[in-house]
Amino acid sequence: MPDLIFLTQTIVSGIGIGCVFGLIGIGYCVIYNASGIVNFAQGAFVMLGGMVTYVLSTRVGLSLLVSAIIATASVAVVGVVIERLVVRPLWRRNATAFVMILATLAAQTVIEQTTLLTIDDQPKTLPNFINLPPLMIGKVAINYQLIAIAGASILLVALLALFFARTRVGRAMRACSINREAAALQGIPVSRMLGYAFALSAGLGAIAGVLITPTQYTAFDVGVPFAISGFIAAIVGGFGKPGGAFIGGILLGLAQSLAIMFFGSGLKNIAALSIMLIFITIRPTGLFGKKE
Repeated sequence: MPDLIFLTQTIVSGIGIGCVFGLIGIGYCVIYNASGIVNFAQGAFVMLGGMVTYVLSTRVGLSLLVSAIIATASVAVVGVVIERLVVRPLWRRNATAFVMILATLAAQTVIEQTTLLTIDDQPKTLPNFINLPPLMIGKVAINYQLIAIAGASILLVALLALFFARTRVGRAMRACSINREAAALQGIPVSRMLGYAFALSAGLGAIAGVLITPTQYTAFDVGVPFAISGFIAAIVGGFGKPGGAFIGGILLGLAQSLAIMFFGSGLKNIAALSIMLIFITIRPTGLFGKKE
């Protein structure tokens, strides 16, 4: 059995990583609420956030903050391009959910191979945002990067709540999530809201990638694992519930960290998939979802 100090540090680490999973899950929810589409290219946005930030900071020489801002904006543009070229034509033809999933998976593969050809196949990492010794609480050492991840994630969730509650675009996107046909009759440009949703979702994914890259390496092929983790987080919280997805991400991060501690890293993914199967079987609506 691990000692209490190691257990506490594992829990703290799990919460930090889980916050990133939660942001990825929120990206799924934003697009799903606006269009009913499950976007499996979300993991590619996470990968691009870390990779573009790395390239700008190491090869171009920009500061880490400026690189992260440019990377987030660039990935948001990539999200809009995918929506315009891949998703919108299918959406207008009322393509099935299965076709949409295949299309977004294909988009993710294209992004991965483009990244491989334009950058390289070697893992990349970023320096910690706060270059200080770990924070000591008793005998428990907490990395400041995990504090930065948790703080930035909570701030983003709060800003998203304000965006959806107080801005015209946010309220219009909420209206589309409730009833797209009624929203269109009220004069809301539903197709434009879909573009905004992809930009917002891609930006969230990029920020998640920037936050997690100092603690885990990034590479052209890490998008699929992140996509799966965010998808599980969205399912656990209740698909379409952004706040639930964030909490689901934290629970997933905790489960994976504890699985690594008790059983080894080889069972990390098994723990995640087991959680998804449990929720699909016992509570398919998730923690905060309701039966239709």
